Amino acid sequence: MAEGNGTNGTSGPNGTPGGAGSDEPKSKISVLLEDSKVVKEKALEEIKALKQPEKTDLWKSILRVKHDETPRSRALGVLSNVFLHLHPAKINRDAVAYNYTWGMGGMTFYIYITLVFTGTLLMFYYHPSKVVAFRDILYLEHDVPFGKILRNMHRWGAHMMVIMVELHMFRVYLTGSYKKPREFNWVVGVLLLVLTLLLSFTGYLLPDDQLGFWAVTVGTNMARATPLLGHDGPFGPQMGMTAFNDVRFGLLGGSIVDSNALLRAYIWHCIAIPIIATTFMIVHFWRVRKDGGISGPAPVMLESEIKEPRKI
Repeated sequence: MAEGNGTNGTSGPNGTPGGAGSDEPKSKISVLLEDSKVVKEKALEEIKALKQPEKTDLWKSILRVKHDETPRSRALGVLSNVFLHLHPAKINRDAVAYNYTWGMGGMTFYIYITLVFTGTLLMFYYHPSKVVAFRDILYLEHDVPFGKILRNMHRWGAHMMVIMVELHMFRVYLTGSYKKPREFNWVVGVLLLVLTLLLSFTGYLLPDDQLGFWAVTVGTNMARATPLLGHDGPFGPQMGMTAFNDVRFGLLGGSIVDSNALLRAYIWHCIAIPIIATTFMIVHFWRVRKDGGISGPAPVMLESEIKEPRKI
């Protein structure tokens, strides 16, 4: 009976020894606490990395410079990065005032990005074929969810981009921002204006409706009068130009506005001209930075910025 009582005295409610039953829950709790401490430390490290992204390996792989905590290293980090280098370290406060720049350059670029995005979506529903091009437009407007608003965003955005580019160049002309040392960038801007007009013109034909057909017909007929390159233009016949080898024939891919003209307009509008325009935009932005930022009036110093001359 004594042995039986001793056995019952040291047994837990499930028949396990009391010592082992009391130690097992403690060990699990201690393991969970240790794991939670490890997770907490990792979380703190992640939060610290988010607060200081320049200390992460990813950031260091992007900026291929020495990451010492010195002013020179910080300057090199900006100058060697194409995205950060677009913004100068010091700017004229009056040159970036909205009532001076009108914000036309930035808004034009924003509209261009919008046109690229909406145009890419439109390409999913469009075939550059005389048989189905116009039917694709009808299907897009009446059957595709939000198709009509998508097409209108692209169409009105194209009109707005032409207006924005012209206003931007008008502002640059009024403020004399085309003068030395920005003559080259002015020429790049003129080329971007021409490319913008060509984008608008080539997009006219893509719906393959009466408006686009006659617009391209009139435009390409004007090309016949191009000097040297058109068979109706000055010195065109002397250069051997005919209706079957001049610049109009090259634009249309034939002598009439037909399927070849539609395909060529599609390629120019969706591939060739956007690539050329994007290249010139990169050069344009780079030259703005290299030419000393946005040109503007003489800077006005605040009273708090005026430093008293040092007394010798």
